[in-house]
Amino acid sequence: MNASTLRQGHWFKQLPATLQDSLLHLARPVSLEAGACLFQRGDPPCGLYAVLDGAIRIGAVSAQGKEAVLTLIEAPHWFGEICLFDDQPRTHDAYAEGATHLLRVPQGALVKLLDAQPHYWREFALLMSHKLRLAFVALEQQSLMSAAPRVAYRLLQIAAGYGEVEGARRVLQLSQEQLALMLALSRQTTNQILKALEQDGVLRLSYGEIEILDPARLALMANPAGTATG
Repeated sequence: MNASTLRQGHWFKQLPATLQDSLLHLARPVSLEAGACLFQRGDPPCGLYAVLDGAIRIGAVSAQGKEAVLTLIEAPHWFGEICLFDDQPRTHDAYAEGATHLLRVPQGALVKLLDAQPHYWREFALLMSHKLRLAFVALEQQSLMSAAPRVAYRLLQIAAGYGEVEGARRVLQLSQEQLALMLALSRQTTNQILKALEQDGVLRLSYGEIEILDPARLALMANPAGTATG
C-alpha cells in the first residue's frame, strides 16, 4: 500500500493523522485490467476509492450509444464520496483506463468510522465541495466561452491535477478523443484546435499523449478576457 502516493494529494495530506491512519487501515487494494468496470450507474454504494496508478474514466452512455466522459481520475485522487452522503446509487459509470491500481474503503466500514467520529464528516464535505466548484466552472465555461479557450483551460486543469497536487505535469496521458468527450466538443473541432496549438509551438501531439511546451501561452488562451474562475 503506497501511502506516500496518497500524501502527494492536497486532500489526503491535510487530513488529521488519525483519519489518514484509519482510512489506510480500512482500505483494501483493487487491481483492474484495461477496460474493466469498477461500477456502473445505478449500482449500490460500494465505498470510497483512491487511485494509486493508472486512471479511472468516469462517464455514461446514452440509450442511443452516445458516450459522455466527465473526467479521467488519476493518482492521488479520491472519488466516490457522493454516495457516502446520500446512500443513493452510483450516478455514473467508472472504467479502468489502462491497468489501474486503487484502494477501496468499503462503505459500511467508512460509515461506522464516521458514526464513531462525526467530526470527520467535514473532511469528506471538503472533498466533495472541491469537485462541485470544478463542476460549476465547467458549466459556466460551456455557456460563456468558445471552444478554444475551453480546450486550453481543461488541459491546464489536467496538468495541475485539478488543483490536487503541487506543480504541474508537462506530458498528459490523454487522447484527443477523450479530451473532446470531456468538453462535449466534436473530435474534428478538438483536433483543429490542438493542431493549431501544435503549429504555434504551444503543444506537441503524439499517440495518446499531449505535451504542453508553453504553459504561459496556453494560460493566456485559456483566460483571454480575464474570465473569473474562482
